[in-house]
Amino acid sequence: QGDYNYSFSTGEVLKHLNKFYKRKEIQRLGVENGLDARLFHQAFISFRKYIMESSSVSADLHIILNDICCGAGHVDDLFPFFLRHAKQIFPMLDCMDDLRKISDLRLPPNWYPDARAIQRKIIFHAGPTNSGKTYHAIQRFLSAKSGIYCGPLKLLAHEIFQKSNDANVPCDLVTGEERVFANEDARQAPHVACTIEMCSTNTPYEVAVIDEIQMIRDPARGWAWTRALLGLCAEEIHVCGEPAAIDLVTELMYTTGEEVEVRNYKRLTPLTVLDYPLESLDNLRPGDCIVCFSKNDIYSVSRQIEARGLECAVIYGSLPPGTKLEQAKKFNDPDDPCKILVATDAIGMGLNLCIRRIIFNSIVKPTVNEKGEKEIDSITTSQALQIAGRAGRFGSSFKQGEVTAMHRDDLVRLREILGEAVPPVRAAGLHPTPEQIEMFAYHLPDATLSNLIDIFVSLSQVDGMYFVCNIDDFKFIADMIQHIPLNLRSRYVFCTAPLNRKEPFVCTTLLKFARQFSRNEPLTFDWLCRHTKWPLAAPKNIKELIHLEAVHDVFDLYLWLSYRFLDMFPDAVLVRDIQKKLDDIIQIGVCNITKLIRASQSAAAPGTAEVVPEDFPLSKDARVVSGRLRRARSSRPSRLGSRQEDLKSYGRGSLANRLLREGLLTQEMLRQLESEWQDQHRNGRYGIGSKRDDQHSSKETRKKRK
Repeated sequence: QGDYNYSFSTGEVLKHLNKFYKRKEIQRLGVENGLDARLFHQAFISFRKYIMESSSVSADLHIILNDICCGAGHVDDLFPFFLRHAKQIFPMLDCMDDLRKISDLRLPPNWYPDARAIQRKIIFHAGPTNSGKTYHAIQRFLSAKSGIYCGPLKLLAHEIFQKSNDANVPCDLVTGEERVFANEDARQAPHVACTIEMCSTNTPYEVAVIDEIQMIRDPARGWAWTRALLGLCAEEIHVCGEPAAIDLVTELMYTTGEEVEVRNYKRLTPLTVLDYPLESLDNLRPGDCIVCFSKNDIYSVSRQIEARGLECAVIYGSLPPGTKLEQAKKFNDPDDPCKILVATDAIGMGLNLCIRRIIFNSIVKPTVNEKGEKEIDSITTSQALQIAGRAGRFGSSFKQGEVTAMHRDDLVRLREILGEAVPPVRAAGLHPTPEQIEMFAYHLPDATLSNLIDIFVSLSQVDGMYFVCNIDDFKFIADMIQHIPLNLRSRYVFCTAPLNRKEPFVCTTLLKFARQFSRNEPLTFDWLCRHTKWPLAAPKNIKELIHLEAVHDVFDLYLWLSYRFLDMFPDAVLVRDIQKKLDDIIQIGVCNITKLIRASQSAAAPGTAEVVPEDFPLSKDARVVSGRLRRARSSRPSRLGSRQEDLKSYGRGSLANRLLREGLLTQEMLRQLESEWQDQHRNGRYGIGSKRDDQHSSKETRKKRK
């Protein structure tokens, strides 16, 4: 081609190129030079196209091809030319050694020289929920000259902040969205209570408390516990959590040259798994808490409780902290007629509740797998113990706790789950730092932030005690704001903002924030009020309540960004004021939640059994987005049959809704099942006298309909 004439056919060239591609030695060389299977394939397709279609193949490559076709050369001789071509389409291959060094995550303890410069004493307070482990760690925190408490939730940080100041130990509060100083002159207090992501690894303390250490394995947030454990500069580190994390913490501390002292605690009050399920909401007693894993179930159950003339408090994850506390206070107050609580697993930590009996409405919930996809599965032993342990809390009016399930088959499986040993925590999460990403960007100036993260993760090396955390949320925002002109550091900060990506209003508002920011135009209070249509009225239905929760998230987002870009988000004080007012409005809505449900149902189409429309977002933890649902490791087949308890409790058609909510059934599957059932019914295949097991469900349904 061009100045050179091939003395061989196109077919011959293709045959040798395909032989080159399939050779294991060549694939291994590709990996050594930074080409994983995906990149190797893409590079080969491009290389083949270049050879077959280009009019300017270099003279040296032409000669090699000629030699190979004539039998005077070997296909392996093509590799230098292939690699040269690959480096042209993947520039990162040229600086692969540098990129590998930057993304080497094998020695995380070395990232914290200040912590390594002191010999820290590590004390692990291990025990179940309600064993006093955190209490003992906090007592040491309060008696120290200086201290830091690191918790997983704003509510927990706020509780320690309050407890500390009430004990005349000046303590500041630091969360992503809030800074509260104990001293009126805003001088830093010697003690601080913070959410774990906000802890400082440069400030020296006498005592540090790291709460819920088992969350070091969390697929999304585990990196924050790893950073605190390895990086806090404190003479004493008090770690609180499940015994399942002892071995990993001990192993991690071995790499820092620090020993771990373990103090074991037992539950302070007895917890009994009952022999019988609740079966009907008619059997509720004061102090009962029904735990659901979706908002739809929360709405359905609370409506049915009110229909029985009972009052109930409601707590779920997306409610503002103030509303959660108010609902907890209402439920705990012995003089309040509200004696029943309906909640998600949001009660698992951070709230002090006087619960006599925990009742699991279901034992399946969405989980995130190792690929970051959401699936339906049985709750884990750790989750079941965390939730069940809220019953019969020490110091409450109930001296012992009870746990059961709504349905008998769930109770059998729940007993098995609670009886299983909690699997040991095997690895700690890590996350690329802004500095590492900036160094990547220096080498790959044309790559998008999302691509930089992908390349970083693909090249990163970790040893067996660590894993790289799921960064789907980070990449989601990176892709969403990619078209907006921002410098890399600002872009990185926006991508780490707390965002419920299932809530369209919050996502579009973050986009508006980024656009306004990129134009160097401050986001004022007036601007925010215009875009959120503040002031807002009390909700008239569930949809309006959900929107108010989204607006509260937007205010949180503004406050979070205001601490990182003070000049561009200047009105944090005003926004915090209206956020408190919004919290009050949401509280009104939640107190009247059954009226909102009725309003939503009356507005729905006649005969609709769902409590809220299909497109309503569930809580952050209750969405199945992967489309690949795994059968729960519970006694699931029996849940797929016609269950009379379900039909009695929820009314005709609601079993289908339940399966839809739990992800075991899609609308399409439902339509197909209905069509098949009608065909079979017309053909008389499923007669009343049939004994086949797989006909049982249809027969029971026909009986109900009659």
